[in-house]
Amino acid sequence: MLAPNINPVIFTLGPLSVRWYGLMYVIGFILAGFLLHKLVKEGFLKIPKEKIDSLISWSLVSMFLGARFAYVFIYNWDYYSENIVEIFSVWKGGLSFHGGLAGLIIMKYLFAKKRGLHFFQISDCIAIVGTPGLGFGRLGNFINHELWGRVTEVPWGMIFRGGGPYPRHPSQLYESLFEGFTLFLILFLLRKRARYYGVVSSFFMIGYGTFRYFIEFFREADQQLGYYLWGTTTMGQILCFMMVIAGIILLFYTYKIKIPITFSRKR
Repeated sequence: MLAPNINPVIFTLGPLSVRWYGLMYVIGFILAGFLLHKLVKEGFLKIPKEKIDSLISWSLVSMFLGARFAYVFIYNWDYYSENIVEIFSVWKGGLSFHGGLAGLIIMKYLFAKKRGLHFFQISDCIAIVGTPGLGFGRLGNFINHELWGRVTEVPWGMIFRGGGPYPRHPSQLYESLFEGFTLFLILFLLRKRARYYGVVSSFFMIGYGTFRYFIEFFREADQQLGYYLWGTTTMGQILCFMMVIAGIILLFYTYKIKIPITFSRKR
């Protein structure tokens, strides 16, 4: 069947075009703000509520810069080295999740240090509130008919613009469901059960890495990168395997330093 042919542009005002993809991220950040207020109110996030906007702004900028930097210099440098101006053409797409994560890690360290908090006390909160945005972002990819899956014969296979005449896995929806909304539910519930800060961050890395690793079997590899390790493994799988290992190491470290989670409701 054909994938829904939704115009990626919602409306245009003069030179300004409002797109579904951008709107999905706006929704994600609005929801993140709501969740951060909740975490502050229950005492899980130990910053004044007036600093929430600052945390969101720092997160947005660092994630975007990291995602763009990684996409340009790691995923597609052969193209951008010959089209330098295109580096700034962000409206044409081109963001890397792993690069965005690296940018967020740097931001969380600096923000926590400035507020006199441990890194885990910030990273756990960002892990919880950021996952819905991942889910909405993948919905934006689906609307844009990009990052589609591999050719398939399953009944729900879809034909995408630019994806050829054969049905493909709607892998964007798989990622939205598991890497976004399912992972959010796991982390949101875990915050009440974990004893120490850092556990949520560890499970984010393990959970995302695991979900993404297996979904990569249904997702088309990046054309400019192809496959590695005897033509069976994508770059995404390599990076996700490293995420899982890092998450396991982080979990052991969390139980070594033992920063207790305490809830103190703020009125």
